[in-house]
Amino acid sequence: MILRKILHSFFWILMICSVAKAQQPAARDTSAKKQIFIINSERLNYKKIDSVTEFQSAVGNVIIRQGNTLFYCDSVVLNKTQNMLEAFGHVHINDADSVHTYSDYLKYTGNDKKAYLNGNVKLTDGKGVLTTNELLYDLNTKIGIYTTGGKVVNNKTVLTSKEGYYYGETRDVYFKKNVFLVDTNYTVKTDTLLYNTYSDIATFIVPAEITSGAHRKIFTKEGYYDLKNKKAYFGSRPEIQDSTTFLVADKVANDDSTGFGEASGNVIYEDTAQHVTIYADNLKSNRKEGSFLATEKPVMVIKQDQDSIFIAADTLYSAKLSELRKYRKVPVISDSLPARDSAQTDQDSTNRFFEAYYHVRIFSDSLQAVGDSLFYSGEDSVFRLFKSPVVWAQENQIIGDTIYLYTLNKKPKRMHVFENALLINKVGASYFNQVKGRTINGYFKDGNINYMRAKGNAESIYYAQDDYNKYIGVNRATADVIDMYFENKKPQKVVFRVNLVGTTFPMRQVNHEDMKLRGFKWLDNIRPKTKNELLSTPGSHEAKTIFFDH
Repeated sequence: MILRKILHSFFWILMICSVAKAQQPAARDTSAKKQIFIINSERLNYKKIDSVTEFQSAVGNVIIRQGNTLFYCDSVVLNKTQNMLEAFGHVHINDADSVHTYSDYLKYTGNDKKAYLNGNVKLTDGKGVLTTNELLYDLNTKIGIYTTGGKVVNNKTVLTSKEGYYYGETRDVYFKKNVFLVDTNYTVKTDTLLYNTYSDIATFIVPAEITSGAHRKIFTKEGYYDLKNKKAYFGSRPEIQDSTTFLVADKVANDDSTGFGEASGNVIYEDTAQHVTIYADNLKSNRKEGSFLATEKPVMVIKQDQDSIFIAADTLYSAKLSELRKYRKVPVISDSLPARDSAQTDQDSTNRFFEAYYHVRIFSDSLQAVGDSLFYSGEDSVFRLFKSPVVWAQENQIIGDTIYLYTLNKKPKRMHVFENALLINKVGASYFNQVKGRTINGYFKDGNINYMRAKGNAESIYYAQDDYNKYIGVNRATADVIDMYFENKKPQKVVFRVNLVGTTFPMRQVNHEDMKLRGFKWLDNIRPKTKNELLSTPGSHEAKTIFFDH
């Protein structure tokens, strides 16, 4: 009796505990969100293989759900035990309305949310469309991978590669092996490229070749191209080649929508049509207007077969004369020489100018010069030097307020010195032949001075020598016109024309320090001695070495 009461009490205790447990909330099933369910079909079959293995198959307008992901297909076989499926025909994965994937066949494991798609595979994020034959897609990370070749189309941009990695969270596609990008304005060939379908930016991390138009090519090792806004940046010393130009620098930035570009760091710009090369640390350009601005120790080289001309200044600028004439008058300087160089036959050559300003220095083997500013027109082939210019030719120095240097085939033919013109020719250690006038015209033959003519209150000091080059006296004279003739790059004869007044003094009867005309300055200390010296700062004797043949 006592035992019966104990059992009866124990039974009621178990019942009470069972009811209390039933009334408590059910423990959260962490795998519920991973469970795959068929939510729609025209026909549905169920088969249980054994006590643990269950299969469902469905046909016709099949819709399957797993959490926020929907699967569509013509037919499906679902392994409920392993939570995986195989889908056939018109497969479509809607991954939370962010990424949509399509294929002919799908194998999907629900526990790790990984999909293998095969046959006419297409993935889109609303911007770009990726197509391939096989794709592995991870719905957890939103990463898709193809290794048998694929293509991404985004508006007018088409990218192809052997391998590709799509990142749905960032909308990046990482292309590898035989990568080609084709856009309306560009074609890119490389081995590795990162592309964002939303920003339309292609990033280069290995050597790439970019083709733009019929002739323009860019070789770069790193950088990016903003295909939407047509802006680009290239680092690691890119090279840009066009039909007639070549550019290399440490860094290059371009805006193709405006035509503006900037290159910095050891810039080399070469124009083969103009036979001109620019060296600088910064070069800004406008491709649409055909202009450039070089700063930070720029040097221009006008290439010639034997005697190239090197020009340095604080700033060098070049553009089309037709553009300059829209807001500034540019007269053509007439001369007895042809207005155009015979070497300049195309319209672009004569329709150009360049100017240099502040601390202008010029070097060639036959002629050197300095000045404050310079202007050159391809239409008349004349170098104009302004503000206290100085020109040297062998042992001859010419100074004046303004100097025009006329050229033919880029070689000096005539020099015109305006106001306070003074020619100084050094003979011996401390003797100087001198010719002064309001103007001086100098004429060249084979690149060397042939004779000089001074006009307007002309004055001269001339040291006469005998056949053995011994000094026999010094002549000081004035005339309306004075001509000085040269042989072997040295003065050989002086001719006075109209109103001659002069005296010849024995060498020992004059103070040679007084034998100097008004305005005399021997400026050999500022004369450029070598082409490399042009890279030194004004007034400095330290020159930076540069290799002009790259």
